[in-house]
Amino acid sequence: MRQRVGLPVDCLFVVTAAVLSLHVEARAEPTSRAPAAEPDSTKVEAVAATAKGALTPESARNYVIGVEDVLFISVWKNPDISKEVPVRPDGKITLPLIDDVSAAGLTPAQLKEVLTQRWKSYITAPEVSVIVTQVNSLKVYMVGEVQKPGILVLKGDTRLLQALSQVGGFTPFADRSKIVVLRKNGSGESRLEFSYKRIVSGDRPEDNIFLLPGDTVIVQ
Repeated sequence: MRQRVGLPVDCLFVVTAAVLSLHVEARAEPTSRAPAAEPDSTKVEAVAATAKGALTPESARNYVIGVEDVLFISVWKNPDISKEVPVRPDGKITLPLIDDVSAAGLTPAQLKEVLTQRWKSYITAPEVSVIVTQVNSLKVYMVGEVQKPGILVLKGDTRLLQALSQVGGFTPFADRSKIVVLRKNGSGESRLEFSYKRIVSGDRPEDNIFLLPGDTVIVQ
């Protein structure tokens, strides 16, 4: 018959204490956490730029500069003549060295070419950028039975129904079959009549026209 050999009491005490110590340390160790993600500053800046009314690159290609728009004119390596300027009521902007320049009626690319040619007399191979930072010239006038009549400043190509939605839609008294757009032309003013019901029903989708600066939309 084999005799069982036991550990001395003092050895058992040391082993037990070591195990308990490891257990306590494991529980006390804080759980590591992944660092919190920092906000994407590029997204925030992009939203802020859009909110100020700056045009996207796609819209800027064909955009025609108008009165009250604000432009940032940048000349590479010439910070003293790079500046933000408003388009005056006469359609012109004022810039260092070249004074008044007609801007209204031009696209940013066309204005860039004009400024490049004007500055060549003062600067060697000027590299010019034209950025529309605020669109204020695309104004239409919303009149009659709409929720928010008044001046509506558009930020790009806008159709008739989009403009109506931006002013809150119709009042309960509106005749949705009688929408009139007054538009200036070379000989005076033309009168265009549309029916909201025929547009949304699909009978006359082409009547959902793009509005032009200076249009007056009347809901009877």
